[in-house]
Order: sequence, then structure tokens, then C-alpha cells
Amino acid sequence: MSFDPQALRRDFPIFANNPGLVYLDSAASAQKPAAVIDGVSNFYRTDYANIHRGVYRLSAKSTELYENARERVRKFLNAKHFGEIVFVRGATEGINLVAYSWGGAFLKPGDEVLLTELEHHANIVPWQILRDRIGFKIVAAPIDATGGLDLAKLEALISPRTKLVAVTQLANATGAMVPVETIARLAHAKGAKILVDGCQAAPRLAVDVQALDCDFYVFSGHKIYGPTGIGVLYAKKAILDAMPPFQGGGDMILNVTFEKTEFQEPPVRFEAGTPDISGAIGLAMALDYVDAIGRDAILAHEEALTGYGVDIVSRLPGVRLVGAGQHRLGILSLEVEGIHPHDVATLLDGHKVAVRAGHHCAQPLLDKLGLGATTRASFGVYNDERDIDAFAAAVKAAQRTFKTVTR
Repeated sequence: MSFDPQALRRDFPIFANNPGLVYLDSAASAQKPAAVIDGVSNFYRTDYANIHRGVYRLSAKSTELYENARERVRKFLNAKHFGEIVFVRGATEGINLVAYSWGGAFLKPGDEVLLTELEHHANIVPWQILRDRIGFKIVAAPIDATGGLDLAKLEALISPRTKLVAVTQLANATGAMVPVETIARLAHAKGAKILVDGCQAAPRLAVDVQALDCDFYVFSGHKIYGPTGIGVLYAKKAILDAMPPFQGGGDMILNVTFEKTEFQEPPVRFEAGTPDISGAIGLAMALDYVDAIGRDAILAHEEALTGYGVDIVSRLPGVRLVGAGQHRLGILSLEVEGIHPHDVATLLDGHKVAVRAGHHCAQPLLDKLGLGATTRASFGVYNDERDIDAFAAAVKAAQRTFKTVTR
């Protein structure tokens, strides 16, 4: 499949049904190609049944498709073992699973969990809840003056008390890239484990969890052109084997009496009840779609588009691009002087330009930057320079409406 954003747009029915749409909110949720939409619909029409527990043909077929999807994710992440892939509702549930299962079992008072100021709330709040229960300490590594992670200060903050470093690979509020492979080496040198939030990175980068040497990796299906309600937790097999169940119920058990329960081996141990079968199958189809385009091609396209966007936005009078360090990818977060970000987004919608406005579930970062909210444009495979031009023209129109600029 050659990389042509205009041709790729034809794969996404949303654009045919919304003529003129300039969709710049893929960091919140990416649009879905027809291959995924039709594939999920076809599964419900032809093969659906509950999995693992049925001996009839449809149940066996659904089970096969579901477990094939797990293998597809394993290959996508280059995980070593099939059993290192746990299906969850999204990255948020994946992080909560790690916090309450691994953290609840292995963290103790006096320990430290090291986060960064770039984190999404989903990689902050679960650790705060667990901290209040157990009594460990949360430490936040700062950003530098450019908006990127201060790696030297992060390294200095890793101590013998640090048991986990939990870090984003690509900051959702600004697009700042984080050197997670380096951080993994630093963490492991001090005996700490590392969790990587790959929500924004997985749709744009070739992720190899063995090369990263991360202990945990999470991402969400809906940000990588797949269905909502499905996500992935990768964890090293030895770690998963040592973790207690996160939830209890059907399918994750071997034997139940009123005295005790014996649990399945991972990953089934962490997938209580009926899972999102169609979501897992749809996610596998989305990964097929991404790999058919080519992750190197996607990265090259988004790097070029990000550079073009930085150049165009930087020329707009009365507009400030929020810093993202030395390497920004796929996301432009900005302030428009004299106009609240929500007003900017509302006015842009009148020009059929869809962007996100708010704190982007990153309030500590925006507080550090002295901002209450920003306007955020984020890219997908269906975007090109014309979308950036339309975005810039709509921002200028908003400024004219508010009379903050005259040209």
C-alpha cells in the first residue's frame, strides 16, 4: 500500500459522510477504516459466540479469532511470549491493572514510584490512589525549559527506593517524545521496573518491547484506528506470573469452592468475565491496516507533517506553540492570544476543522506551563498539508471574529 493521505482518506467512511471534514483530533481518538468497521460487523453476522467455554463450532471459531488477535498483538509489539499480552478495556485499565495487581503486591511504605510532568492523568491517578492506601511516595521528574523531559534530573531522581518508573513515550498534550529505551536502562540499573504508556506512540512508531526492554507497555485500540473499549497490557512473562488477579469472575479460574479459588495462568488470569471479543478482533484488523501502510512510512509522514505544521503555526501572529522539547511528533498544542481555547475550537468547528481544547488530561503539565488549557491539533494517516493550511486559515478567521488581529 503506497502512502497517499488523500487515497487513505477513502478508506475511512467518516470523510465521505462528512464532506469537507478536517479531522485533527486523532490523539483523542482516531477514525476507523472500513476494513475494521466491516470486519467487526461481519464477525457479528457470521462467527459470533462466547469464547473459551463452548464446545460447539461457533464458540470454537470465536475463540480461535480472539486468540489469533492476541497473537497479532504479540507480533505487533514483538513480545517474546503469547501469554505476555493481556486484553483490557484500554490503556487506562492496563495501568490500573499494573497498579492494583503488581503495585498492590510489591510496593510497600518507603518505596517510590517515579513519574514525569508529561504524564496523562491515567498514569498519575491510579498511583495516587494506591499511594494513599499503601504509603509509598510519588516523585515527578520535571520538564526542561523547552518542554521536553529533563533526562539528567530524571536520572538523578532514580534511587534505591525507586521500584517503578512509569512514563509516557509520547506526551499527549504537547507531542513531546521521551527516550524510553534510555530510561529503561537507567531504571533497571537501579533495580526498578519501567511501565511505558504507548497510547500516542503505538499509532506512529514501530514498537519493539524486547528492544525497549520495558517491563510493562500499554496502548489503546481506539487511538490506532481500532474499536473503542479494547486495549492491551504487555508485561514480561515472569512478572505476570507473579501478579495476583486484578478482578475475579468467570474464565479466569481453574477451580472454585467456598473455601478457596485456584486461578488460571496469565493472560487469562487477568481477563475475568466475557471480554470484548469483537474489539480484540477489530484491533487485530486495525493492526493489519497499519502494517499494510507501513509503520516506517507512517512515521516519516507524520514527522514531515509535524515539521510543516510547526512552520505554519509559528508564522501565525498572536499564536504561541507550546514547547515540546527537541523532538515533537504528531501533535501541535497552542495558545491563541485573547481567545479561550474552547472558543477557538468552537469557531474552528464552524470551518469543519475538528480539534481538541482543554487540559488534555494533563493538568499537572499545563499547571507547570502556566496554562489552563490549550488548543490541540493532532494527526493521523489521513491528514496532509492541506489540513494544516485549513487549520491555520480557520485560526486566522477566529482571530478576525474576536478582532485580535486584523490580517
